[in-house]
Amino acid sequence: MAKWGEGDPRWIVEERPDATNCNNWHWTEKNASNWSKDKITTLLTGIALEDSVGSFRITELSTIEGEAVANNRKAKLIFFYEWIIKGKWVGKAKDGEHEIKGEFEIPNLSEENDPNEIDVTVSYTENSEHDKDQAIKEMFRIKGTEMIQKQLGIYVKELKEEYAKDLVLPTKDSIGKSGDTKTKPEQVKSVTKLLRTPVIENKTSTSDAPINLSSLRFEEEFKCTASDFYNALTQVELVSRFTQNEAICVNKVGGEFKLFGGNIEGTFTELVKDKLIKQKWRFKSWPANHYSNVTFNIKSKEDCIVLELSQDNIPASEFDKVEQGWKRYYFEALRRSFGFGSTLM
Repeated sequence: MAKWGEGDPRWIVEERPDATNCNNWHWTEKNASNWSKDKITTLLTGIALEDSVGSFRITELSTIEGEAVANNRKAKLIFFYEWIIKGKWVGKAKDGEHEIKGEFEIPNLSEENDPNEIDVTVSYTENSEHDKDQAIKEMFRIKGTEMIQKQLGIYVKELKEEYAKDLVLPTKDSIGKSGDTKTKPEQVKSVTKLLRTPVIENKTSTSDAPINLSSLRFEEEFKCTASDFYNALTQVELVSRFTQNEAICVNKVGGEFKLFGGNIEGTFTELVKDKLIKQKWRFKSWPANHYSNVTFNIKSKEDCIVLELSQDNIPASEFDKVEQGWKRYYFEALRRSFGFGSTLM
């Protein structure tokens, strides 16, 4: 045994004066949902434009459903947010005699999409029989979407700035002689970069530029039968249930799947009922034609199943997002949706 003070520094939890989350080792989390609802409402309500065609204005947000969370894991900031937003708008043609009323929906505001990829669907609620009404609707669909995307880009930026504060705490060595214990934004940024460690270097089939690739492994226990778990990942109605979104899932070798509004896509490469699922799996934001390989190995025990999940060829820059996505949007969602955390009878 090493003498006091001579241990391997990788295994030493550094002392902090306030004894809080030493060395930023533990998972810490801030719920940003209420702040987000207020911020989104402020940014979108009242958006307006007038030009030679006519004018439009967003009058209210009728629905903001979802959540936003900021996490610190080992001094690395990770943000999760997913929102479905619905609202109402009014418009009027330049020389029109009546006001047009309509609704809009934003179905895909999440960390999986850049602000300029956000979709906005637009519809009428009344007074839509005139050609000039259609021109105003198109004006809102095109120019209004651009304005909404810009405002939601501000939301994402301010979310990360606001919830980075005090989430990554200063270590003993970062505290200056003056006793200042506040972590500067540039300190957070540099630590985050250092923790992105590539495991393998490789090249995609569509580019000469090398991409650092990583692999991960999980072993998770679920209180269900192997058949229940297998079906939950292969039957489209069950997949739609735990993802809380309309899914595509063709249950055969070579069959495609698209989940979470198309943000995750791929094909089944091997299926052994109740035992094994293999997939080519990717985020749509990954380089074109780059897929990871996912294997679900399902092992039955007396009162549960053990899932051995492996995934290779993950772009190293996406590793943390993928790792937390499995835990949050698959494992926790399966337990919550189907009771896979409950004891079997």
